[in-house]
Amino acid sequence: MVKVCVTGIGLISALGGSLENSWRNLIAGKSGIRLHQPFPELTPLPLGLIAQQPSELTMLTQMVVASALQDSGLVAPLADCAVVIGSSRSYQASWEMLARQMYNANHFPVSSFGNWLDTLPHINAIASARQIGASGIVLAPMAACATGIWSIAQAALLIQTGQCQQAIAGAVEAPITPLTLAGFQQMGALAKTGAYPFDLHREGLVLGEGAAVFVLESAELAKQRQAKVYGEILGFGLTNDAYHSNSPEPEGKSAIAAIKQCLKRSCLSPSDIDYIHAHGTATQLNDQMESIVIQRLFPQGVAVSSTKGSTGHTLGASGALGVAFSLMALRHQILPPCVGLQQLEFDLDIVTAARLSKIRQVLCLSFGFGGQNAAIALTR
Repeated sequence: MVKVCVTGIGLISALGGSLENSWRNLIAGKSGIRLHQPFPELTPLPLGLIAQQPSELTMLTQMVVASALQDSGLVAPLADCAVVIGSSRSYQASWEMLARQMYNANHFPVSSFGNWLDTLPHINAIASARQIGASGIVLAPMAACATGIWSIAQAALLIQTGQCQQAIAGAVEAPITPLTLAGFQQMGALAKTGAYPFDLHREGLVLGEGAAVFVLESAELAKQRQAKVYGEILGFGLTNDAYHSNSPEPEGKSAIAAIKQCLKRSCLSPSDIDYIHAHGTATQLNDQMESIVIQRLFPQGVAVSSTKGSTGHTLGASGALGVAFSLMALRHQILPPCVGLQQLEFDLDIVTAARLSKIRQVLCLSFGFGGQNAAIALTR
């Protein structure tokens, strides 16, 4: 099987903009979550905003793709590069704005629709292909909060099966919209003060915006061009609960199956994993299910943390951000902390402060609405 390496990372988050700033602030135990009121009709809420106002999807994507290319040392055009960039919300903000215009006008003026074709869910990936001059495969996965890992897995599979030698993959999310906030609030899923993954007194999730995009290459190509390598993708597992529209299956059966798939494809056993980057949304049900899964599969003492207490929950991009932080952990041999945790509810070895550690293999997890489960294994 062809080895797949990560040779470039672009990341933008509420924690500090760029990859290096976000990593520096993360290991310092800082958080980008602040109280904001981006929409006057909604009450102030803790949010992970990159700037003072919600970001725009197209601009966010252009910036993170350019950062990934620059980091990898590649220069456009890249005609044979595959593009796999997903989003769970995509252009929802644009559609909400259009709906509001139509509602205020009390009719459906044709002029309001403008270039509406440019806001279809898959267009962001196609725009990224145009940006880097790629004329090969373009995919635009949507798998709820598992979208980021799903995208990276699909890109890795394209390289492993010889369909390309190079891919740009990841996820972008600009989910701070009135409907998204109102919807999560109606569900009772939003926190009132902050995100506290795995904490006994956790309140729920804090929405955040962000993006992480990676340059993936076959090991042969990376060696040929003497590229910097962050790590290797060993394998992945993707399953679905087939259980409920938003609640995870309580025993985590399909989540366990995804992790077992991932470990088998990676030729690893549970004891080989040195660090687990958990999904850790700080909601009651997710943290409980995920803790059960980790306790059942892994030996006691494996290091675990979630970075959502720092970045907020970036929905479809969260797994991609998790992979970026996991690769930085491998590179620097530092375990990132679970910021916001005060009183641990579960019997897990949660990292509460950044610490040096010998890290060889890392597992990154994502569990999305509809029971979408994703796991990916990385190594130095």
